[in-house]
Amino acid sequence: MVTTRRSTALDVLRGIAVLGTLATNIWIFTDVEGLVGYIVGERRATGAWEPVQVVLQQLAQGKFLGLLTVMFGIGLAIQQRSALRRAARWPGAYPVRAGLLFVDGVINYVLFTEFDVLMGYAVTGLVVAYILSASIRRQRLAAAVACGVHALILGVVVLALATASATPPGSALSPNPYRDGSFLDLVAFRLDNVLLFRLEIVFILPMSIALFLAGAALFRAGILEPTARRLRRRLMIGGLGVALPLDLLVGSFGGSAGLVLGRYGIAPFVALGILAAVAEFYSNGRAAGVVGRALAPVGRTALSCYVLQNALAGALCYGWGLGIAGRLDGTTVVPVTVGLFLLVAAAMTIASRLWLARFDRGPLEWVWHASYESLTRSRVSAASRS
Repeated sequence: MVTTRRSTALDVLRGIAVLGTLATNIWIFTDVEGLVGYIVGERRATGAWEPVQVVLQQLAQGKFLGLLTVMFGIGLAIQQRSALRRAARWPGAYPVRAGLLFVDGVINYVLFTEFDVLMGYAVTGLVVAYILSASIRRQRLAAAVACGVHALILGVVVLALATASATPPGSALSPNPYRDGSFLDLVAFRLDNVLLFRLEIVFILPMSIALFLAGAALFRAGILEPTARRLRRRLMIGGLGVALPLDLLVGSFGGSAGLVLGRYGIAPFVALGILAAVAEFYSNGRAAGVVGRALAPVGRTALSCYVLQNALAGALCYGWGLGIAGRLDGTTVVPVTVGLFLLVAAAMTIASRLWLARFDRGPLEWVWHASYESLTRSRVSAASRS
């Protein structure tokens, strides 16, 4: 029963995190200038749709990125516990796993999306894997240092944004590869601007390290077990009762500074509240239910669904596909964006369920696992020959 309860909660949480990142990113896909236009802020809804857009964007902003990051930390702790139970060294072959995840991220970035998170998670996971081999005291020290560095960097950025002179938004791209370019034109655009588009990885690295370590610590504390009800209650009160209203207020009315503060400063606490709420729901061995049965397959094929949803959204929105983003205006951007999110999310839930009816792993998970097995066997063979 413990294994079933734990795996159900983990799968549902991963499913929520993956589809939640889509709820954030879909607004970038439907911006006529992609990530550049989304940052500049030119595409805005008009009339009664404007407050709807603000609320919908803020509800997703940063929360599911934080949840996905914490889930990676929990996954890392599970891998470490499994290795120690087998009396295997840690981190052992984990650098191979991190290297394969980085390759997945490079492919996802080059082909589908300039806001890929996999490369950053690969680097973070490699750092945290070695931190987890240290004592608990040193892990806590590392988490405190990471939090302090992140708070310092975030404070400087928020202060700069708050004191900067407002500039009217304007067209950022001419020519516009998102609307007018081919698939290869957009690939070339990402490669030409790789340093700019990958700056977020550097900016959020301390936060990611802290959230990975938080996920590992929560797993050790039994966040998924019935006995951790008091811990879950505290996280729900802090994350959903305090942080969520504050995040909505700051992000909706604080301008660019508030948006950044909410996404990178407050939203991670909301993510912990979501984690605790879902864990509490399944802590007594509750069956997955209709929603859980829809989300769990997405969680089990998280890597495949994450990459596939980016590919599908790009095909629907960019000029090399159906080009929907280029035909939207202030009166249509909100309903169409919401419709596209529901369409892509439904496609992910249906496709993952159908796939797992026949196979044990998602397609990219299978390739990743086969590559890992091949590379680690090669390492063992080389070590034995030497």
